[in-house]
Amino acid sequence: MALDELRQSPMMTHLLDALERGEDIGHYGRLTFAMVAHHFLDRDELVEWLSKDRACDEHEAKALVQQMEQRDYNPPSRQRILEWQAQQDFPICPTPDDPAACNPYRELQIPDDVRENIEAFREQQFDAEEATAR
Repeated sequence: MALDELRQSPMMTHLLDALERGEDIGHYGRLTFAMVAHHFLDRDELVEWLSKDRACDEHEAKALVQQMEQRDYNPPSRQRILEWQAQQDFPICPTPDDPAACNPYRELQIPDDVRENIEAFREQQFDAEEATAR
């Protein structure tokens, strides 16, 4: 079921298919995958998928998953994904020229608590900028 949800995103389908083939999706590809997928997959599933990357052994996968759990990262924005993609060979976003593509918040049903955390963070940023401007 969770994989079906992830596959609603063409970017995540692209990453899942590449992992299934054992491709090296790059550091930022693994980071993007983990930041999104940890909201949909349990720990063991996420480690299993990351370990399919030929450049990521089980120990590295577990360390990345532990980092996701400890810091509870939100999925990256489209802009951040494209910035990261520019720093590696593997294309995280298969259709970067499509402005509607590779936006996890548009393509997936992100859990409500994640959206609430992002909104609270943005409000705090706005308040801090307002206080600095005074």
